[in-house]
Amino acid sequence: MAQDDRTLDELRLDLAPEIARVAVFDGWGDQALEQAAAKAGVDLAVARLAFPGGAMDMIAAWIASTDARMQAAFSGGQLTGFKIRDRIRTLLQFRLDAVAGQEEALRRALAIQAMPQNLGRTMKLGWNSADQMWRLAGDTATDYNHYTKRALLAGIYTATLAVFLDDTSEGKAETRAFLDRRIEGVMKFEKAKARVFRDREGFDVARFLGRLRYPAR
Repeated sequence: MAQDDRTLDELRLDLAPEIARVAVFDGWGDQALEQAAAKAGVDLAVARLAFPGGAMDMIAAWIASTDARMQAAFSGGQLTGFKIRDRIRTLLQFRLDAVAGQEEALRRALAIQAMPQNLGRTMKLGWNSADQMWRLAGDTATDYNHYTKRALLAGIYTATLAVFLDDTSEGKAETRAFLDRRIEGVMKFEKAKARVFRDREGFDVARFLGRLRYPAR
């Protein structure tokens, strides 16, 4: 595809990785965008048009580019035959490997995402990435499990990133160990939860929650 034929969405995905590489040194600002656009041969005015929201738009595009790489790497059934915990571990590790060497860009991105005005969008981005991971892992739940699984995975990912940032161990061994512990903890929780609801035959969680919100008159 010719460069001039790219949509703004495509341009954002193309520029985001290079912006992140520059952000390691210069932060998520116009200087990073300018250098990334120059390297890609993109007119700066067009590049700015692709990121009208500034830093958060750049960070969102970086996350989206990682999502796209993850989809390309695992959407062809590469995880078939893996246990569910190994599928999730593989997907999370892929995302960590994708940002290895860019810890300072990640640190700055997380600080921007944590700003009060950005929290809503940050939560949506995290939820979307967690949803994609579960779908690649083969999850088809549509009941309350759909939501609890994604919330738990988003929490694991966020906590693991915090460890990853300060991990100076060989090969990020401490991060890997932390990730294994968190996944094991979630697997135990899921098993316990399944036992509880399996023992309550006929119990409709959706109906129960609905009654809490709209009690019968």
